[in-house]
Amino acid sequence: MAEPKVKYDRQLRIWGEKGQAALEKASICLLNCGPTGSETLKNLVLGGVGSITIVDGSKVEVGDLGNNFMVDESSVGQSKAECVCAFLQELNDAVKAKFIEEHPEELIETNPSFFSQFTLVIATQLVEDSMVKLDRICREANIILIFARSYGLMGLVRISVKEHTVIESKPDHFLDDLRLNDPWPELRRFAETIDLNTTDAVVHKHTPYIIILVKMAEEWTNMHGGKFPSTREEKKQFKDLIKSKMSTVDEENYKEAMEASFKVFSPVGIGPNLQKIINDSCTEVDSNSSDFWVMVAALKEFIASEGGGETPLEGSIPDMTSSTELYVNLQKTYQAKAEADFLVMEQRVKNLLKKISRDPASISKANIKSFCRNARKLAVCRYRLIEDEFNSPAQPELQKYLTDEDYGTAAGLYILLRAADRFAANYNKFPGQFDGISW
Repeated sequence: MAEPKVKYDRQLRIWGEKGQAALEKASICLLNCGPTGSETLKNLVLGGVGSITIVDGSKVEVGDLGNNFMVDESSVGQSKAECVCAFLQELNDAVKAKFIEEHPEELIETNPSFFSQFTLVIATQLVEDSMVKLDRICREANIILIFARSYGLMGLVRISVKEHTVIESKPDHFLDDLRLNDPWPELRRFAETIDLNTTDAVVHKHTPYIIILVKMAEEWTNMHGGKFPSTREEKKQFKDLIKSKMSTVDEENYKEAMEASFKVFSPVGIGPNLQKIINDSCTEVDSNSSDFWVMVAALKEFIASEGGGETPLEGSIPDMTSSTELYVNLQKTYQAKAEADFLVMEQRVKNLLKKISRDPASISKANIKSFCRNARKLAVCRYRLIEDEFNSPAQPELQKYLTDEDYGTAAGLYILLRAADRFAANYNKFPGQFDGISW
């Protein structure tokens, strides 16, 4: 068998080793293995999930052959859960797979404790009443629940969990943590050792753009009462200032500095999303607090004291035109600051753990280090009870999205799909079904 790191190499590049480790530990339960559920589970099995359990009490019918690739003619009349389970096991023999030939609605009613053994429950094509009951069961057991409902080529997905906290959120776009407009003493001293007016052409065209911007930002603020460029005209003037330092038109490092000049204008301090997280009442930690909230509480203290309004430095720098020596030394300067911030955070985490009568070493160095690297990108997701959504829909939100150019169509489909489910709950059949015929 191929080594996991080789076998799952492509996806490791997307969600990293921690994401893959979480996937391989996960135990997934699928309720109803129609086309939506089967395809969902297929993707998880190919990704290397730890184990799967399929719950479906139906038999394979001829109609299934046209919409589910995991059954064939020989499957007709057999247990759908068994057939789909066997197919998925063939896709990845490292995944533990089993099936239970029982209708999910009956299991929800008679054996609610069954679901507490799973990391995640994926419930497809359930009726409203069963959705509400399963949601309560999973919330009490703190199990992540995903509802999926499809109608032909349309459908909806609904996540339900009290709280889901994310350290490695991996946002698509995020500014590098370079602190160009607020350099710490060591970075400032490093920049001071480099003369942008050097007559050495090789040195001039191999000075990293980070140093160029730090020095140009300082020169600008000295001429403008300590203020950074803010208006469109001032930002253009700042670029022109950088351009004026070029010795020749082909100096790539100065072109990079002009292209990255917007990083100097970025706001100092933390963003609104992180501010909301550190202001959360969960930062008042006790012995029942999760590791995430203990580290957030430590982060809050760090930002207010040693950080001077900033998070721990991430410690990485992007590729840029530079001499090897200058790049390595610059990289070491960033890494040294990141390590120093980590050590402060580690001590604060230990102090908090001790304060709430927990083992000071119970949160590993690796986890604290990962938290520090991703402190600016933390995410906390909380979801309403499905029962609350059904009984008290957020009408102002829906009205807002219905008139939104980007979300109007999706919001309209959501209302139509919810209406179809409510119709089915009231009349025990779906719209378009009449005398056994579907229109």
